[in-house]
Amino acid sequence: MSHYRSNLRDLRFMLFEVLDQRLGRGRFADLDRDTVEQMLAEVERLATGPIAASYAEVDRDPPVYDPATCSVTMPAAFKQSFQSYMDAEWWRLDIPVEAGGVAAPRSLWWALVELIQGAQAPVFMFGGGPPFAGLLHRIGTPEQQRIAEIMIERRWAATMVLTEPDAGSDVGAGRTRAVPQPDGSWHIEGVKRFITSGEHDLSDNIVHFVLARPVGTEGAGGPGTKGLSMFVVPKFHFDAATGELGERNGVYATNVEKKMGIKVSTTCELRFGEQQPAVGWLVGEVHDGIAQMFKVIESARMQVGVKAIATLSTGYLNALAYAKERVQGADLTRMLDKTAPRVTIDHHPDVRRMLMLQKAYAEGLRATYLYAADWLDRDHPQATNVNDLLLPIVKGVGSERSYEMLALSLQTLGGSGFLQDYPFEQYLRDTKIDTLYEGTTGIQGQDFFFRKIVRDRRVALDLLLAEMTDDLAAIESTEALKAAAEALRDAIEQVRAMVDTMLGWQAAAKDDVTEVYKIGQNTTRLLMTVGDLIVGWLLAKQAAVAATALPDAAGADADFYTGKIAAAGFFAATVFPEFTARRRVLEQTGNALMEIPTTAF
Repeated sequence: MSHYRSNLRDLRFMLFEVLDQRLGRGRFADLDRDTVEQMLAEVERLATGPIAASYAEVDRDPPVYDPATCSVTMPAAFKQSFQSYMDAEWWRLDIPVEAGGVAAPRSLWWALVELIQGAQAPVFMFGGGPPFAGLLHRIGTPEQQRIAEIMIERRWAATMVLTEPDAGSDVGAGRTRAVPQPDGSWHIEGVKRFITSGEHDLSDNIVHFVLARPVGTEGAGGPGTKGLSMFVVPKFHFDAATGELGERNGVYATNVEKKMGIKVSTTCELRFGEQQPAVGWLVGEVHDGIAQMFKVIESARMQVGVKAIATLSTGYLNALAYAKERVQGADLTRMLDKTAPRVTIDHHPDVRRMLMLQKAYAEGLRATYLYAADWLDRDHPQATNVNDLLLPIVKGVGSERSYEMLALSLQTLGGSGFLQDYPFEQYLRDTKIDTLYEGTTGIQGQDFFFRKIVRDRRVALDLLLAEMTDDLAAIESTEALKAAAEALRDAIEQVRAMVDTMLGWQAAAKDDVTEVYKIGQNTTRLLMTVGDLIVGWLLAKQAAVAATALPDAAGADADFYTGKIAAAGFFAATVFPEFTARRRVLEQTGNALMEIPTTAF
């Protein structure tokens, strides 16, 4: 039996009953609901079947690294799972139509990605070659567009190569060099670390997209991130017209990390130019590396958030199934009656509390990433900015809350959850990395405040808060949601006040730079609070739709809509009241923490 439990009903609800998919018109004129329903069903079959099949096995039997040849042999079972994904070619929904892609709403694409990643995320991660090729097709020279076509035709793999041993989140401190050559190529020299999918035997070639600092080049290669350029550096040389492989290029994996989780994902140290020249080409023939790479980073942050949320969803559904079957103790109202019948644990109040909190976050975070993706298809002048604002929420809050809730999924099973008989211990190990990938939660919090609020002059944030406020009338028109609407209204005001306080510190920092320390102590708190606000709002928005549909529903649909109303009410009653305390903690922030001598820690 597959470990993976999908929630196709909830995906359909969000896609077809809450969001406008714009099907049958514009860019999506060739798609109708029946076609999309078939796509969802087919990807679910693929996910619960061959993709999920090797999930536990490859955790126990990970890839093997050979230091003599600097090569990696992947487990046979994983190769089968990976091949099933690549052969199905759903990745075409994520590449430009002109490069052989298929036009589809971004929310649909990420819904499909949830199904794949929930079953086994590394399958999707190793399959990043075509999307990288799609980027090269969009921003590369005509010759590089042909390379992109070869990458797609031959299904070559690709990697994003930023991090260095002494330059993690501080990308601008990178020291990898790019030396120009007379023939227009570049020789890359340096060491990169934590490179996902950096070496494997799943494809004939791996094309590395590398940030490096040009030397001896006028107008390029200065300090910081702006001095970095992006280069394509293949594992094997190849004929740029035909794709025929040639000799080995000078990039080698010199280590594969031994990790806490996602062990089948090869996380590598790559060394460039030590054994022979590592030849690369400047992407687009322009020195605009950090801007080019951020097109990849933005997608990667979305991918990481969806990965975590997908795992939370299957964790919750596995915990729910267990709770409905596990008989333990009498009902709490008869706990002193030794003759009372035993009940399944889903009847116990504390287990219900844990299950409903998991449900609320799983479904609310799913709604959050789908809502974020939907903005990219909106005809709105601020569409990109709002999506940018939501990315650190999807990634940062999505990963943190998913890891936290997965601990409750395990807790629901008691001691059994700690065993490898169930998937929870692997879910937790595989999901912890999501709080670290593509910028830690602390980095996401700083990005959220300094870039997405301050630099944007809070335009996108105010637009988002206004949309929430506009939804209040529809929410409170349902009797069962009046209390949730009032709690949401108060939560919006608490967030506004928190943002105003932090912007006040930002202004005061012009005269006293140490005011920035107060901001730094609270950026993660603000990120998590705004994330919870969005989750609660979207749960209430969903509940209003469900309340309208409920009178005409029956059977499983009636249960589904009832659950939506219950989740929204529970979240509003148990999470939104915390905002008052969070605001108070934020407003009372001083700099005593920063004055403590480091020796006192």
